[in-house]
Amino acid sequence: MKQIENKLSENKAMFSKGDKDNSIVVLYQDEYNQKVEEFISDNNFTTANTDITKNLQREIRNTINDHQRVIQKSERWKYVNLNPTAPTMRGIVKLHIEDTPIRPIINWRNASGYKLAKMLARKLTTHPPPFHI
Repeated sequence: MKQIENKLSENKAMFSKGDKDNSIVVLYQDEYNQKVEEFISDNNFTTANTDITKNLQREIRNTINDHQRVIQKSERWKYVNLNPTAPTMRGIVKLHIEDTPIRPIINWRNASGYKLAKMLARKLTTHPPPFHI
């Protein structure tokens, strides 16, 4: 394993998971970065100059405190991430498509609103049909 890791780092290569199969794809880091940048530019994403995580965390805490009917005071701590970070994206390679673009995988678990969104989704799906969206 160590030899493989050394060979990959010497050649500035990496491995990624394939999209459909349980396969591993070896590609150069520059090629991977180019695919990610293409995905971002093709889908008209914008990049933020500052990290808005702290502001979002403050707004979520204020919203939770303002809505006492939905969330009891003793339960509020369960729905706030203590050390939130911005969601991260990684790409897995689509082997079945020509030019092998990436499929983005976004990790939301450390995001400010993850726990609150999870709780609200659970509450909305357990209520009778008039409350479904």
